[in-house]
Amino acid sequence: MAIAKAERLMNLALCLLGARRPLSKRELRESIEAYLEAGSDDSFNRMFERDKDDLRELGLVIETVENLDGEVGYLARRDSNRLPPITLDAEEAAALGLAAKVWQQARLAGAASGALQKLRAAGLPEDVDPYGAHGALEPRIPVHEAAFEPLMLACRDRRTVLFDYRKATAARPEPRHVEPWALECWRGHWYLAGFDRDRGAERVFRLSRITGKVRSRGTGFTAPVPDVVTVRETVASWAGEIADRSALIRLRSGAGYPLRAKAVKVRELGDGWDELEIPYGHGLDAWLVEFGPDVVVLEPAELRADVVDRLRAVAEG
Repeated sequence: MAIAKAERLMNLALCLLGARRPLSKRELRESIEAYLEAGSDDSFNRMFERDKDDLRELGLVIETVENLDGEVGYLARRDSNRLPPITLDAEEAAALGLAAKVWQQARLAGAASGALQKLRAAGLPEDVDPYGAHGALEPRIPVHEAAFEPLMLACRDRRTVLFDYRKATAARPEPRHVEPWALECWRGHWYLAGFDRDRGAERVFRLSRITGKVRSRGTGFTAPVPDVVTVRETVASWAGEIADRSALIRLRSGAGYPLRAKAVKVRELGDGWDELEIPYGHGLDAWLVEFGPDVVVLEPAELRADVVDRLRAVAEG
């Protein structure tokens, strides 16, 4: 049924766009096979009126014209249904061409390739490399997680999702019911920002920790969706990018160079230890655990407790 209607709408649109003069209902009925198969005049009239309204909703400008004999005709003029010419300067064309070449996934590669061809037609020369003038590196957005595609579609369509998620400190995954907002790539890892219905708060999930399939649900969102800037800040904060305070740690001499690079202050304590003041944001406890016995948290107390809990969880398997 859906295919038959789409074909009927296409045929009607082509008839209206290709006509040199307004066509009456009778002429349209004789030109389109699906209308010829309508059982009665009433059935045809209802079908035609629905199709005409659907085409107008899709953006086709259909004019209604009455001739001298009072007969009503329909016409879709090409000049009324033509998009304005696209004009791009060299930098705009290069920027859009660069964006089209970023995606490497199979599902998106076709769309990006088609978009790039349209950019060529709009003024991007064939002999111009969209990114070559700006450096020797070709940008890519790598995606290896199977959860990326269903989550991307769910974000686009505003559909809730269900998936099993394993936290860094948990031995087993837990089910999550999420209203997905946006996907963000940070330091080579993909994160989903959204509203966790079970916890009643916004959360960020690392895609590599999603296990099994992502199940989509058609239910609407219950929480307001923040703007793009807010979502990106949330992703950065939960991934450890934003620090709003400082922490004091002891670090073994000759160890923890990534921590030393982040340090605001460093003081030698002697006996093979240094004292560092480092930015403290979400995710710092998980990062410090990676350095094992080379790090001792001095303050704040809640950070020290979080690190101890994580170490105990690792020790207990």
